[in-house]
Amino acid sequence: MSIDTMAPIPSASAEGSTADALPRTRWAAIVWGAVFATLAGLGLWLLIDRDRSDAVADWALGMTPGTITATVLLCIGALVLVSGAVGLIRHAQRRHSH
Repeated sequence: MSIDTMAPIPSASAEGSTADALPRTRWAAIVWGAVFATLAGLGLWLLIDRDRSDAVADWALGMTPGTITATVLLCIGALVLVSGAVGLIRHAQRRHSH
């Protein structure tokens, strides 16, 4: 490919004020990454010790249908909460950039 056939690079004056703008921070990735890292750390902490691992197994085997339903609803609520927080952060970031 020769240099003559390449598309021209836009100049800084053509870009206007976007040349001075900083790249956007992807807050959703940071928040979800922190949530998953926390869950992974908690899982490792629970499973690394034999006593804690046995306690988790006893707790899981002793769950009733009501506690299973409550746990599932709690997990769904936590996902909705994190999603809402990410949405608020994104909204604030967009409002701040304009």
